[in-house]
Amino acid sequence: MRMISSIIFISGKVRNVSFRVKMKEIADRLNVKGRVMNLYNGDIKAILEGDEDSVEKLIRWAQKGPPGAEVKSIKVFPQPYQGGYRHFEIIVLL
Repeated sequence: MRMISSIIFISGKVRNVSFRVKMKEIADRLNVKGRVMNLYNGDIKAILEGDEDSVEKLIRWAQKGPPGAEVKSIKVFPQPYQGGYRHFEIIVLL
């Protein structure tokens, strides 16, 4: 099993549709670690770490998002795997 890491940016109608909450539920089910947060420009940023198949499944889900979301674009930036996360968390920016 190959472990990978990616940073993704999701834009479109991704606020007020429980995108981050649903992403956490799916990440937990897939055993993907990392974090997800809203950005000030209205996009969502997620850092994902886990086995290649699970991370790719979560990225495919993020291309559509939860009901009510309208994803316009998703940018994926592969990163060196470091295994720095113990769980998947929602970060709240104040």
